[in-house]
Amino acid sequence: MPQVPQRLDASAVRAWCGFALRALGRAREEIDAINVYPVADGDTGTNLYLTVESATAAVEAVFAGHAALAGGKETPDGPEAFDGREAQDGHEAVAGQAVSHGRVPEGPALADAVHAMAHGALIGARGNSGTILAQLLRGMAQVLAADSDATHTDGQGLGLALRRAADSARQAVVHPVEGTVLTVASAAADAASGAEGDCGAVARAAYEGARAALAATPGQLAVLERAGVVDAGGRGLVAVLGALVETFTGEAPAAAAVPVLAGHARVGADSDATGLHARVDAAVTEPPEEVGECADGAPASEEGGPAFEVIYLLEAEDTAVARLRDRLDALGDSLVVVGGDGLWNVHVHVDDAGAAVEAGVEAGRPYRIRITHFGLDDAHTTGAGSRPVRERVERAVVAVVPGEGLAGLYTEAGATTVLARPGEPPASGELVEAVRRAHAREVVLLPNDAELRHTAAAAAEQARTEGVRVALIPTRSAVQGIAALAVHEPGRRFDEDVVAMTSAAGATRYAEVEVAERQSWTMAGICQAGDILGLIEGDVAVIGSDVTATAEAVLNRMLAAGGEMVTLVLGDEAPDTIAAHLESRVRESYLAVDTVVYRGGRQGALLLIGVE
Repeated sequence: MPQVPQRLDASAVRAWCGFALRALGRAREEIDAINVYPVADGDTGTNLYLTVESATAAVEAVFAGHAALAGGKETPDGPEAFDGREAQDGHEAVAGQAVSHGRVPEGPALADAVHAMAHGALIGARGNSGTILAQLLRGMAQVLAADSDATHTDGQGLGLALRRAADSARQAVVHPVEGTVLTVASAAADAASGAEGDCGAVARAAYEGARAALAATPGQLAVLERAGVVDAGGRGLVAVLGALVETFTGEAPAAAAVPVLAGHARVGADSDATGLHARVDAAVTEPPEEVGECADGAPASEEGGPAFEVIYLLEAEDTAVARLRDRLDALGDSLVVVGGDGLWNVHVHVDDAGAAVEAGVEAGRPYRIRITHFGLDDAHTTGAGSRPVRERVERAVVAVVPGEGLAGLYTEAGATTVLARPGEPPASGELVEAVRRAHAREVVLLPNDAELRHTAAAAAEQARTEGVRVALIPTRSAVQGIAALAVHEPGRRFDEDVVAMTSAAGATRYAEVEVAERQSWTMAGICQAGDILGLIEGDVAVIGSDVTATAEAVLNRMLAAGGEMVTLVLGDEAPDTIAAHLESRVRESYLAVDTVVYRGGRQGALLLIGVE
């Protein structure tokens, strides 16, 4: 056990993140099982875990960056249980702020650590509860990073930070509802404000206040009372606050003290989560005695709530975000907009996913767009009492996609998607969660990346233990996944469908055009940083200086072996004229070949090419 910190500093923030990640890892399935509000889709625990995982990775990046500048190798101060992926993307940008010019201090500044924690949570926030948690951490960072490290490093400072966290989270939710994580956060802040003593005493007071508020949530939300459970998001926050207690006292609060079922009956970590799921499912199928409320506090219609969850990061000015809130509020419910300083995380449930994304485009630049279809069997999309809730569909496709544009394309084709951000491949847990979201008896899994083969295989094996029949098609590129999805027919036998999809994927040759990051030996010779590389089937085949010319050379090589269909997927940084040029070249030189073009968004590669 590392030394217990006596004050709020960067090491304490690091330890807290690690303990919180471990606590949510233990409680994830339990929290998923009691998730009935605002949507009974059983993913709150997983969403909270992934949000904290991103926050933890960002803090680790700060410490790694600081250690690199100090010239030494740094060892963790927090629990060694953290084994998340290396920090990527926005995390390095935060890590770069960890030290100032001149002498390197002994450790990162508190301000750098809490900013990293908040930023990591913001860019990695998942679902309604994860988005709210990100705002809670941002509110804390605003207090803890103010002025100097010495200003808010004691118990009083921690209490002020928890107060700001609760208030800012409530402001981020357009229509707050009591009996949710917001209620639990406010109770924690109230208890912390009235506490005296060091950080350990304040953290324990906040935890006890949150725990009491959590136990009372079934009396505030009818859907919780019918299901006989406490609020799932609030349960997750209690786990995070329990980790805060462990950080400053060295002792984790007793797990048995955390209520899960109404009436203080406790489901432990070794309990049957499947049985708890069944109990919750049975409860939410019962017609309510009165009209319920949607997540935004408005009465639910007889037709039920919106069909899609839309989440994206948004680069936009404050004034544009204010207008966006009004626009999205009119489109759907469960609206949460968190962030600031030009970067926002937007979460909303809507029927028109395209309109929600278009609203983001009008406000600024949306990216990392995730669209999840709740499904006709979801409790959120059908009138209460009109159908059995959570009835599995027969078959679904789960696919990993490299960009927002392809995510939209795959979603429109009926697939459940997992976005693989550049340099940040999804973990097996994310793929398992996507299989759960698909909520099907049979699932076809498309990893769309050769390096994800083992990760996808592990996810498939885990899903099989949960009773799902999973077939893994070893697609090595998103264009192979497109070919497989094009021949997918849910109505035929599972084995026949898998064979047809595998055949279509295997008959599709794939290539990509990208920029070399460093000097390297390749199959085509030595490349320099900044060169344009054309990779065919994963090997460098062309090295050039012009994107369009390199892409044309790659395409000619691929079509020399024959082909009937060319698929082009353009990244955000691809030249505007490249698609028209390549289409023209195909028409002129290969008369029987058709070409289709898609916009992939921020997909890493400048261009993906598929030849069927």
